[in-house]
Amino acid sequence: MIDDRLLSILSNGQFHSGQELGERLGVSRSAIWKQMKELQQLGVDIYSIRGRGYRIPGGLDLLCEKQIVTGCSELASSRLTTISLERVVDSTNMMAMREIHQQNIISGRLYLAEYQAAGKGRRGRAWVSPFAKNLYFSLVWRFTQGAAALEGLSLVVGLALVKALSSLGVSRVRVKWPNDLLVDSKKLAGILLEMHGDASGECQVVIGVGVNVAMPAQSEEGIGQPWTDLQRLTSGDISRNKLMSEVLNHLVPELDRFSEHGFAVFREEWQQVHAFQNETVRLMLGSKEVVGECQGVDDRGALMVRHGGVVEHFHAGEISVRRQHESGY
Repeated sequence: MIDDRLLSILSNGQFHSGQELGERLGVSRSAIWKQMKELQQLGVDIYSIRGRGYRIPGGLDLLCEKQIVTGCSELASSRLTTISLERVVDSTNMMAMREIHQQNIISGRLYLAEYQAAGKGRRGRAWVSPFAKNLYFSLVWRFTQGAAALEGLSLVVGLALVKALSSLGVSRVRVKWPNDLLVDSKKLAGILLEMHGDASGECQVVIGVGVNVAMPAQSEEGIGQPWTDLQRLTSGDISRNKLMSEVLNHLVPELDRFSEHGFAVFREEWQQVHAFQNETVRLMLGSKEVVGECQGVDDRGALMVRHGGVVEHFHAGEISVRRQHESGY
């Protein structure tokens, strides 16, 4: 188990000797060495120089519940019931689902982690989650109209993320149906929704989000598609705490609006930032392939594709969509 006090000390990016660290934490230099090895196994770069000690180049931008709440709007902070922050977990969605099953967690609980050992994306793909480099969170939200009324929810979440990033000066972000954010055809963020409860009545949705903030180069080999991160897209560093606050400031009111009106009121706005609007796309439905012109989405969030002289509506599921000449990923 990595000591939070050690992370706090190392976060400034300066050298700290093993003796200094041991004295400040009340442990042996051997125990410090073991924790450094554990951090390295989580993907953290540790520089060690004899006579000077240990250093994390660039330091660590650690998540902080207090900073997140301070940056939230009055509405967002009023709707948050609890923030659960862990350093290392299997995944934030799994954290949320376990507590829902055990305690019937109410709406508004936020789960955060610095590292996910089993982060996952849509269709069972792994989500690469290096320590303290990106943003991984899950927000539990209660809906009362049943599963059918949740169509288009992932699109609304994506739109809220675009707005949050725009407020931080990140432009050119586009949404890829049903749950990805792209910049110049490279993946920046992903969304994974999981439902618990009555499919025809009250249910709770775990809204899982991963945003690439400062992906280390050594993590690239684990990513099976073109990607980018905020560090590459902006001239300055974006604090992950500030990013989390801005996401909540935009996401919470949109969830309220969606609960009241459904997806239809978001449709035109979503299509304005749709990555494939009016382009020729390929849809992969298992062994079946559909090629046609993407005409956006309907009032329920289904993807509309014109092919064979008709417009067919496709609902989210085991469907992969890409531009006609893009390779599979």
